[in-house]
Amino acid sequence: MSLKSANKISTNEYELEVSISADIFNKEIDKIYRRDIKKITVPGFRKGKAPKAFIEKYYGEGVFYEDAIKNLYPKAIEDAAAEASLDLVDVTKFDIITSNKNEGLAFKVIVVVEPEIELGNYKGIEIDKMSSEVTQEDIDSELQDIRVRNGRLVNVDSRSAQLGDAVTIDFEGLIDGKSFDGGTAKNFSLELGKNQFVKGFESQIVGHNVNDDFEINVAFPEDYHVKPYAGKDAVFKIHLHEIKERELPDLDDELIKDISEFDTIDEYKKDLEKTLEERKKNENEAKKSEQIAEKISSLVKAEIPEAMIKQKIDELIKDFSGQLQRQGIRIEDYIRLMGMSVEDLQKQFRPQAEVQVKLNLAIKKIAENEKISPTDEEIEAEYKKIAEDYKIELDKIKSLVPKESVKKDIKRKKAMEIVENNVVEV
Repeated sequence: MSLKSANKISTNEYELEVSISADIFNKEIDKIYRRDIKKITVPGFRKGKAPKAFIEKYYGEGVFYEDAIKNLYPKAIEDAAAEASLDLVDVTKFDIITSNKNEGLAFKVIVVVEPEIELGNYKGIEIDKMSSEVTQEDIDSELQDIRVRNGRLVNVDSRSAQLGDAVTIDFEGLIDGKSFDGGTAKNFSLELGKNQFVKGFESQIVGHNVNDDFEINVAFPEDYHVKPYAGKDAVFKIHLHEIKERELPDLDDELIKDISEFDTIDEYKKDLEKTLEERKKNENEAKKSEQIAEKISSLVKAEIPEAMIKQKIDELIKDFSGQLQRQGIRIEDYIRLMGMSVEDLQKQFRPQAEVQVKLNLAIKKIAENEKISPTDEEIEAEYKKIAEDYKIELDKIKSLVPKESVKKDIKRKKAMEIVENNVVEV
């Protein structure tokens, strides 16, 4: 591959002219011939036995050119961008100049590249001060949750429904006097106060008695996830079958023995305090990382190529799809059930994508500003860590993970450490 020229044609766009020698082009043609010969028929030869020269004479000299070009140009563009010190994002146009056995392959491409950015002061970023201290209120709340989880529901006939009760109802929802999908159910169990339904639904059941028939009026919010119902008024016809209240067990040693490996409530409380403290620490670390990411991304001034945002959105949706699949849900079904379109899902992930793209650009700039350069020892240690994490032989990891990728990860970690070590909690 030879880079002939690299000319900036607009913000974040360059035109590259690239050539590939006749020798490399012809070798790739030979490779395509050997790959496809078994399925090629030429009159006068048994299938798969025709020499390359006869195939080219019969079908045209360029019969293998298209596949050879497809195989060669991606790496050629990547190498050309690296030679021009450009961080490639996308290719928007590809024009062939020359393609023949004597001259090889020459082409022009227009590429989108990562932007040059201005970065504000990343040392001394202010974030909210967070405490991991466990209060008595935290412990009491957790103990009450234990009572609730281990309580039992008992029928109530002597009073009307209250918040906290579990009710069984039939309902039929109407919009403009017509039933709508998902708006009807029989013997549906609902815990009042959990806000499972649209705002106002559960509170209007409060005060009604077993066997009551009544109507509820609600308004779906403008941003409701099922688009056809967003902003619409609805009437629900309700029949109340059953009211149950939760009977809570006493918080004593017997309950603790039933739910844990401890014998007394005092032992359980001591362990609970440690558990809650660890949970708070983890939650605070996650919140801290989120705040830092948002603050750093806000320091970036640049014209971000739309291609970078779209690529990140695709990555996030792919990750989300994987999470759904682990729960046995296809993303197509999720989109349909939520009344969304693919475009709606992309819009939902866009703010997160914008933050992550800016964060990545900022971290890269910080590594450059701080002249971070991983040593051979650090690279070797990172390879060993990856091998241990994935339980794969070190040599195998080295063959699978490019050294340049490991160096980038180390640079990123060190750059983030610089930011985190200079954070100010206020």
